[in-house]
This record gives sequence, C-alpha cells and structure tokens, in this order.
Amino acid sequence: MIVLYYNAPLDYSKSPEKYAKQQKFFEKIKNTDNVKLILSRMQKRKIKGTDKNYYVVKGDDIHIASDMIKGAYEDMFDTAILVSGDGDFVPAVNIVQEKGKSVENAYFKQSLSWHLKQNCNKSVKLTRELLDQCFD
Repeated sequence: MIVLYYNAPLDYSKSPEKYAKQQKFFEKIKNTDNVKLILSRMQKRKIKGTDKNYYVVKGDDIHIASDMIKGAYEDMFDTAILVSGDGDFVPAVNIVQEKGKSVENAYFKQSLSWHLKQNCNKSVKLTRELLDQCFD
C-alpha cells in the first residue's frame, strides 16, 4: 500500500513560523515509509473591494485525479481511497471504476458532496472519534 499526500507550501513571508512548522511536517511525511508527498502551489487572490489577500491551493485536484487514473491503468491498486468532499472528482472515479477498481470516499461532514458519495463504492464520514482511533 502507498499513501499519496497532497498539499501546498504556505507563503513564508506571510508567517515564517507556520511555514517552518509545515516544512517540518513535510519532512516527516517524506521520511515515512510508503507515503509520498505531492506538492501543489498556493495562489494569492485579492478580496474584492479591499487590500486584503487570501490563498487557495491550485493544482491538487488534477494531481489527485491523474494519479488515481494512472494507478488504475497501471494496476497499482484494487481500491483507491479518496479523502475529499469535492464532486469534481466524479469523472475520475468513474474512469477508475471502469478499469474494475473500487473507489472509497472519506469525507468530513462540512465538505460532503452528495454526487461524489453516490458515485463511490463506499463512503465514510470522518469524525473526531474515528480519527482518534487511527492515531492511538
């Protein structure tokens, strides 16, 4: 089994302390057996009518979808576990299933996509209690 973890580095200039903590976390991920870190990018956007900015992660969805499809075609797994609540993944899920693979969806209550849940072979809501069991 391999776990693919997708994230994006924070902006150092915005918060050097948070950036350093994240980089330390990334190093732990890189040094964990069977876990691969895939980095996307943060894109700064302006809040209309203000001089304030916010950031959004860009490129992670296409990396995830591409890796799921590639993995299905290269017979790298029998079951993909997609931790997301984004309904945009449905086409990739369907392609993976057409290759005879199963796709299970893990999601948080606030990010549930009914459409994604309906298209996956199985769905699990991630709760604090469930996650605590994983890290005991």
